[in-house]
Amino acid sequence: MINYLKGDATLPQAEGTKFIVHITNDIGVWGAGFVIALSNRFGDHPMRVYQKNPYELGCVSGVHVGNSTYVLNMTAQHGCGRDRNGRPPIRYNALRECLKKVRMLVSHYEGGRIAPSVHMPRIGCGLAGGSWDLIEPIIQEELDGIDVYVYDYDGDN
Repeated sequence: MINYLKGDATLPQAEGTKFIVHITNDIGVWGAGFVIALSNRFGDHPMRVYQKNPYELGCVSGVHVGNSTYVLNMTAQHGCGRDRNGRPPIRYNALRECLKKVRMLVSHYEGGRIAPSVHMPRIGCGLAGGSWDLIEPIIQEELDGIDVYVYDYDGDN
């Protein structure tokens, strides 16, 4: 089930272990969109972990950022900007593969008093150019049974 909240995805509103997930590109560029908020909140550690890992579509890299919170970088964007045919950089199949890996990581933390949760902005809908109508069902299918929180930033946080 997806829970929609107004707020800042870098400040997860849940108890227990929290996984902040977002989409990265496959060319190693970190400098626009939600990654700015991540860097402002957690410093450059999430960026360094991303840049040390392969940028292949479907890859997930993660880093503990404190207070039972992890940032998971999901490589599901090919390049930056639309290609010469006007295709946006989001790759839905890569996103599906990433979310399967997120599910495995989150399930590793199950069994505690409070189930782990996944937090995100509307991934893939900003710079990646994706459609929430296509992304939402992928999230629902791949993270079924996990508490998922999607944040719409309201600028007041």
